[in-house]
Amino acid sequence: MINFNGAIVAEDANILTGNRAFLYADAVFETVKIVDSKILFLEDHYFRLMASMRVVRMEIPMNFTMEYLEEQILSLVAKIGVSGSARARITVFRNDGGYYLPKTQTVSFLVHAIALENTLYSFDQKKYEVDLYKDFYVTKQLLSSIKTTNRILNITASIFADENGLDNCLLLNDTKNVVEAIQGNIFMLMGNKLITPPVSEGCLNGVMRKQILELARKIEGIEVVEDVISPFDLQKADELFVTNVIKGIQPITKYRKKEFVVALAAELLQKLNNDIA
Repeated sequence: MINFNGAIVAEDANILTGNRAFLYADAVFETVKIVDSKILFLEDHYFRLMASMRVVRMEIPMNFTMEYLEEQILSLVAKIGVSGSARARITVFRNDGGYYLPKTQTVSFLVHAIALENTLYSFDQKKYEVDLYKDFYVTKQLLSSIKTTNRILNITASIFADENGLDNCLLLNDTKNVVEAIQGNIFMLMGNKLITPPVSEGCLNGVMRKQILELARKIEGIEVVEDVISPFDLQKADELFVTNVIKGIQPITKYRKKEFVVALAAELLQKLNNDIA
């Protein structure tokens, strides 16, 4: 028996009792964007998911091919009747059993999806203000670069942003450098140099981050580098923007008293849409 919200019920009445994703955040996930029954950047998502499973020592099933996972996601999207654009998440978790030491390395997975309003990427020309989040720090380690379900830092940062009327927060690593935003990678334009922190700083190895790096390197006159960003650099920047696969590019218009333009972000957004259209 278990006590669930004050009621004594049979243990098997609640599927979370032994679920390791719930009990220990023993899970990894990928969030993908689907446009016209096609998963954008499928190969990048698939290989990052496989790499994440290897990092946390999950057993990868023989049938976990890219084609199999693509079929599982798209069949759900078709079943719920989404024909245009959708957001889907696949969560892979280690099966029940054990405490910190699992009894098995086998896994199960869960896919859920919702419709999205826009097919192409876009952003509004409106204020988007950020500040630093200093209560907790991202550690410079391999686990920080993969998508596990332990996102308590991002959750507390989101609450902080909401309480302070901010649209987002920039996260710092344990050497007090800017590493990413709450839900995406950070890019900074200073003069003709576009900078984003290297994965070794503790940032997520973002799928959209990879696309933007490739697109920016094709723009004449822009030097693209992966380098450390200190909080002091933000005040000297010409542009700041956040990237992820669902939003694409989100320009930051204000950090403290500094306001930014959105010219390069707009150019990259157009190139991104040209590539997926």
